[in-house]
Amino acid sequence: MTVTWEELGWERLAAGVGRCRLPGWDCTAGLVLGAGKALMVDAGSSLAEGARLRARAQELAGGRVTHLALTHPHFDHVLGASVFAGAEVYAAVGTDSVFAHERAELRRDAIGNGLPVADADEAVDALAPPRHLVSGEWTLDLGDGRQALLANVGPGHTAYDLAVLVPGSPEVVFCGDLVEESGEPQAGPDAVPSRWPDALDRLLALGGEDALYVPGHGAVVDAGFVRCQRDALAARFGVS
Repeated sequence: MTVTWEELGWERLAAGVGRCRLPGWDCTAGLVLGAGKALMVDAGSSLAEGARLRARAQELAGGRVTHLALTHPHFDHVLGASVFAGAEVYAAVGTDSVFAHERAELRRDAIGNGLPVADADEAVDALAPPRHLVSGEWTLDLGDGRQALLANVGPGHTAYDLAVLVPGSPEVVFCGDLVEESGEPQAGPDAVPSRWPDALDRLLALGGEDALYVPGHGAVVDAGFVRCQRDALAARFGVS
């Protein structure tokens, strides 16, 4: 019997495309199904959370997760990555440097936000650099006419922001934390506020007016919401 997205607690967005909102930090993970291939967008905040995501994704896909795209190098999006054994991992150029040289900061951020120390240590120790680094755009062929476009649209929320566009009807754009719906966008010490509005302009150019925009935290939004958030960030940081 075929399991549905809803039965596993996921939200179906389009044919073969869905997402779930994870407990704890209300972080989004996405899934794009192809023909014998499956793309996961973000990996959760710990090895245990990543394993739960992988199990549910494989049940929906009827096979393993073959590709993993990391939208930005924050703990709640990447610390489950190492459980996706055999998957081709993609991230924006520079994410590899964060994983190699800023592991202590990643661990400290995770623990400071409430991840148990043992979970943070285990996940950070297991974290490997992404194999594929995206500097512009990279099209993934997932089979049977299904494609996903990975676009390095940052900097903004971080210096290394990757968006995922899934063509279709409707088109779906996974935005990472460039867009947040459940609270004000978070600008930490690694944010690049002066470039953030430009990153949102690029998101809007990718998806267009009729796309569904999936924020890193919160409910799915439309182009009007992204445009309003773009203008609010420009006003907040004094940029055009």
